[in-house]
Amino acid sequence: MPLYKTIQFNETTKILIWEITESFDELLGKVVLKEKTQLRLNGMKSQMHQRAFLSVRMLIQEMGFTDHDLHYDEFGKPYFDCHNYISITHSYHFAAIIVSHETVGIDMELQREKIIRIADKFTDFECDYLKPDPIEEYVKKLTVIWGAKEAIFKIRNEKGISFKDHIKVEDFSLNKNQAEASLHFDDLVKDFEVHYNEIKSDNFEGQFTLVYAFEKQD
Repeated sequence: MPLYKTIQFNETTKILIWEITESFDELLGKVVLKEKTQLRLNGMKSQMHQRAFLSVRMLIQEMGFTDHDLHYDEFGKPYFDCHNYISITHSYHFAAIIVSHETVGIDMELQREKIIRIADKFTDFECDYLKPDPIEEYVKKLTVIWGAKEAIFKIRNEKGISFKDHIKVEDFSLNKNQAEASLHFDDLVKDFEVHYNEIKSDNFEGQFTLVYAFEKQD
């Protein structure tokens, strides 16, 4: 299908979301890939992963870039050869990118009760305000917290960062779609502004949470 949604966050930041309904061949026929990217695509065992990978290329084309403009550093972090920052995510039948003049990270997750079972692996500071009832709100908040920490990790991308021990998400209301977070790692403290939106598909079951974070400048 065409582009699912565009969020113009501010003058220099745009989020694009693609709902992956096309076949692998349909997507492949709409993008031009450099040799390195084609080899990476060929090495993927899951066709769902391949389709998500190609959907990201569709999104960067929507932004006026091509696969030749997109690169990855030694840690796997994507970047452009220009003043724009980019972050990428995909979850099941969605792919999304955020492109900004600011340092940004993005994550998208399906809301599932399964997250309750692993909450102790990525929350500590947050346990002071999290409440297990009602369960629907608990799942939504945990999903935002996980997404925020994933987005922040994508920004910093440093070996040794622990979601549980080093990234703190302050108490927040689901109605406000905004939270504050901070990274405490190796004598470094960095603050982040976090935003989140709920995304629902008419074609697939489930509610998704889209989270994006901006690193605050000193």
